[in-house]
Amino acid sequence: MLAEGLVAVAATAGSGLVQAMTTDAWQQCRDRAARLLGRGDAGEESRQQARLDRTRAELTQAAATGDEEGRQIVVRQSAAWQTRFEDLLETSPEQEAPMRELLGFLREQLPSGSAAGTVTVHATASEQAQQAVQGQGTQHNSFGSGQPQ
Repeated sequence: MLAEGLVAVAATAGSGLVQAMTTDAWQQCRDRAARLLGRGDAGEESRQQARLDRTRAELTQAAATGDEEGRQIVVRQSAAWQTRFEDLLETSPEQEAPMRELLGFLREQLPSGSAAGTVTVHATASEQAQQAVQGQGTQHNSFGSGQPQ
């Protein structure tokens, strides 16, 4: 089982990779992701490139419709790539640093205002409940009356 931080890295890599599939920088993102997932095996790298190309074709077709089904395909593919990255980190923990390098590259390549790791949150609180939800960045929270106790 992966540590929570590594699950977050895999999730961000999965969603960032899916976002990058519709950008001009896709070819470079594809090659870097395939190299990471191929782990030095040329045949596996080629299989990963083909898988990435199939995913991109599916996303391109889904984007053309612009409907809820298309959005669900994006969500499903992000989760699928997250799982692939989680599997990689479970079997090859030494791949964390290269995966973080891929994340940095994805962040540089995504259009301004878009970030690797899109997060959708639906939260409900009631009674005395307090919530703090963040997608990315830095967040500081204070709960209570603000009076020292």
